[in-house]
This record gives sequence, structure tokens and C-alpha cells, in this order.
Amino acid sequence: MTDKVCAVVVTHRRPDELAKSLDALSTQTRMVDHLIVVDNDRDDRVRDLVAGQPIPSTYLGSRRNLGGAGGFALGMLHALTLGADWVWLADDDGRPEGPSVLATLLDCASRHGLAEVSPMVCDIEDPDRFAFPVRQGLTWHRHPHELNGEDLLRGYASLFNGALFRAEALEAVGLPDFRLFIRGDEVDMHRRLVLSGLPFGTCLKATYLHPHGSDEFKPILGGRMHTQYPDDPTKRFFTYRNRGYLQAQRGQRKLAPQEWVRFGWFFLVQRRDPAGFAEWVRLRRMGRRERFSR
Repeated sequence: MTDKVCAVVVTHRRPDELAKSLDALSTQTRMVDHLIVVDNDRDDRVRDLVAGQPIPSTYLGSRRNLGGAGGFALGMLHALTLGADWVWLADDDGRPEGPSVLATLLDCASRHGLAEVSPMVCDIEDPDRFAFPVRQGLTWHRHPHELNGEDLLRGYASLFNGALFRAEALEAVGLPDFRLFIRGDEVDMHRRLVLSGLPFGTCLKATYLHPHGSDEFKPILGGRMHTQYPDDPTKRFFTYRNRGYLQAQRGQRKLAPQEWVRFGWFFLVQRRDPAGFAEWVRLRRMGRRERFSR
């Protein structure tokens, strides 16, 4: 009996980009069995787009913006209620590179006995570089050719862009934390995957395309380390608050000392911005105290 794969896509006010994503998802050589789209804006254009897909589909429109975290949690739960054996995650501004990505991920998971497998996430404008830098220890990789391994990078996965979860894995690690809204929900899921002891990794023969996001990562100390500084103040709010929460959790606490060094240097030495550092401290403290108001 063939396993049932449900794809979950979260969208918010990007119907044109969503159309491209759904076209790539619905034309895989290994067809998706059911498509679920969570719309955080309850847009009739999105509803009609989902209704016109060539595969069985469900539209979930929300009158409240649940963020990426809440949207994926809702969609993943719905996939499980449909009897999904695998849940494949995507967003509205990215898409699989080519029609064989799902088949490649399933094959990789089967051969290596994985509970979760992700594709490499590469720049949609330049697939020869990563959309987000990949860190191994203190080393940051920006190009796929820098990674070692025949077809699998074990113990690392970019979530949620193209990530494929076994249903049993979700039972073990849970769902994205709605309180995080955006930013850090994928880090939290990765943390839980690591702590669960379940085997997971990145398939080096599958690629998911996504807009380039490395500009947020600012080099310090001659490029030996990086800090994350989104230009948008709303993104900074959720990034820094949620990092404060995450680094108070099991499996992340060891990162706190270097966090203070990196951001202290970035704000006080490199930017000479004590007000920015004070805001970073305030938001970090909010997260540690689990003050999740928006």
C-alpha cells in the first residue's frame, strides 16, 4: 500500500507567488495525495486558486493571522486527520526545484530510515547558493558544493521549506508553537527533533527554491562569526524575542554565552548603537520570561 502524502502550504497576501508554488507542488512525478492551504488572510482569490488545483485540495481560511507557526500547526493537524503518513511543508514564496523533489525525498527517507528529511534550500534567483547560510559548528556554508556527503547531511534540516515529516515524527516532536508566530518556530522544531533522537537530515539531491535571506546575517570579527539583524523592525521584534525564549530551552542553553558576545560586539562595537543593544536585551528578556504578547 502506498503511503499517503499531504502537502501543507501557509500563505498570507501573496496570491501570485502562491500560484507558482502550487503549480510546482501539484505537478510532481510522485503526486501529492492531498493539498492543504492555510490562508492567513481569508482571501477569495486564494480560495478560488486552491479550488482550481488538479489534485484533491482543502482550503483553510483564517480570520485571524496565525503566523507561519500557527498556520503550519493548523495545516499539519488537518493533514493528520486525513490520515497522512507523510506531511510535506511549503510556503507561498518558495517551490520545489523540478518535478521529482517529492519522489527524491521519499526515496532518501526510505533508504536511510529517516523520520524527517529536507531538501537543500537554495536562492530562487541563483540556485548555486543557499537561500540561508548553513552552519556546521562555527563554519558557515553559502554554497551547496561546500557540503560533504554523498546524498545525506545527517542531523541538519532547514524547516519548513520543503520539509517532509513522517506522521509518527510529529507525534514525537509535536507541532510548531503558535506563540512564536513567526521567526524561530523552525529552530524550535529542529531542537525537538534533535532531542527526540529520531534520525533526520538534508537530502543533497533535492532542492527547494526560496528568496534569498542571507542579507539578514551580518558578518562580525572579519567574517568568523555572524549576527542576525533584520532591517524590518517587526521581524527584529519576533526574531530577538523568540531567540530569548528558545535559548532558555533544553538543547539551546549552551548557545547563550556566544549570543551575548556576538550581539554585544555587533551593537556596541561594530554599529556603536547602545540603544539597539538595549532593545535586543529587552526583547530577549521578554522571550526568556515567556511574555508572548505581540
